Amino acid sequence: MIQPLYALVLGEVAVILVLLFRTPLRKPLLFLLDRLKQGRGPVVASTAGGTLFVIMISIVFSITNIQNRSTEAGGVNPTDQVLFANHLLEASLLGFALFLGLMIDRIHYYIKEVRMLRKHLEAIKMSDHKSGDVKSKEKGKSKVVEEDD
Repeated sequence: MIQPLYALVLGEVAVILVLLFRTPLRKPLLFLLDRLKQGRGPVVASTAGGTLFVIMISIVFSITNIQNRSTEAGGVNPTDQVLFANHLLEASLLGFALFLGLMIDRIHYYIKEVRMLRKHLEAIKMSDHKSGDVKSKEKGKSKVVEEDD
C-alpha cells in the first residue's frame, strides 16, 4: 500500500507545481479540474476523501494498539517495531495526500477567482475608457461652441 500512496503524493505535488507556475500544462489542467468539479465529481471526490480519512483513522488506531501492547509487555518486540514503522508511514502518507488534495482544491479556486476579478477589472477599465472618450468628445464640442460665440 505504500507504493500507491507515494505515487499519489508525488502526483499531487506535480499538479500543485503545474498550477503554481505558468506552464503550457496549466490551462488544460485547469480545464480538467473545472470539468471534474461539475456533475457527480464533488460527490465522488468527497467519498474518496472520506474513505481515505477512515483508512487513516484505522491505521492510527492500529498504531495506538501497538504502542499499548509494547507498554504492557514492558519491552519492545521487533515485529511490533516494524509494524509500527509501516503503519506510521502509511498514516503520514495518507495525511499528506489528503492535505495536498485540499491544497489543489484551494489553488484551483483562487486561480478561478483571480481570473474572474481580472476580467471584471478589464471590463470596468474598458467602460471607464469609453466614458472618458465620450466626455473628451463632449468637452471638445463645448470648446468649439465657446469659440464660435
